[in-house]
Amino acid sequence: MEDPWQKAYDFAVAVARKAGAVCLENVSEIRKAGESEIRVMTKSSTVDLVTKTDERVEKIIIGSLKEEFGEGTHCFIGEESVAKGEPCILTDKPTWIIDPVDGTTNFVHGFPFVAVSIAFAVNKELEFGVVYSCLEDKMYKARRGKGAFCDDEPIEVSDVKDINQSIIISEHGTDRRPEKVTKIFSTMQKNLCIPVHGLRGSGTAATNMCLVATGAVEALFEIGIHCWDIAAGAVIVKEAGGILLDVDGGPFDLMSRRMISANNETIAKRIIKEIEIFPVVRDDAPIEKK
Repeated sequence: MEDPWQKAYDFAVAVARKAGAVCLENVSEIRKAGESEIRVMTKSSTVDLVTKTDERVEKIIIGSLKEEFGEGTHCFIGEESVAKGEPCILTDKPTWIIDPVDGTTNFVHGFPFVAVSIAFAVNKELEFGVVYSCLEDKMYKARRGKGAFCDDEPIEVSDVKDINQSIIISEHGTDRRPEKVTKIFSTMQKNLCIPVHGLRGSGTAATNMCLVATGAVEALFEIGIHCWDIAAGAVIVKEAGGILLDVDGGPFDLMSRRMISANNETIAKRIIKEIEIFPVVRDDAPIEKK
């Protein structure tokens, strides 16, 4: 039987590398872009950054996909498109979920973790994910039911079961209201007092999830992320043998903006005990009319 999505998967890998090249001209676009590309703007808060490169890369990706598969045949959820008012609703139609420059703040500051993240869903189920870590030149990819890979080598999550021997990833997010920052740091404090070996963060959710998938860390949790940050990584983690849950221990919901991914249920549920949950607006929530 012909595989219906292999062509799309292979094309996603190619277009992710093409998009990553925009951030890697010669040694690194990041180090060259101060004059022409890094015109920093903000979105939802003063620390939620976007640059001309984010917008240009998203246009490259979506334009390439439309040219390959035909205008109007697929749907798109892109970070910059949504920021400009496009809907963020996952339907049964073939849908691409795109983060053109995951780690924009890293990009702006020259911190060396920036990723292109592309996921593909059909019937609301994620079929594959591709994460290209540009400066590392590492291509992570996975298809549902067919395993996860980094540069074509199979990857697996860590086999650590003792929380005391784990490294955990979490990020601070862009909502810096004191009541939310207090909960974030209280959660971090509780995890450090378990104690875990350490808390880390690369500044890009897609890369963080790939670190879980490769076994470099045991878990990642965050409240306030978006579907485009984690869609591709969700496939990669699951195919590497990991699990995905809501931060309250319930089922993973891509649109909920809250997630824990871990190497196993034992680690995940121990961390969940320490997470102080705060409310966030879902990605697919109706847009309030002004």
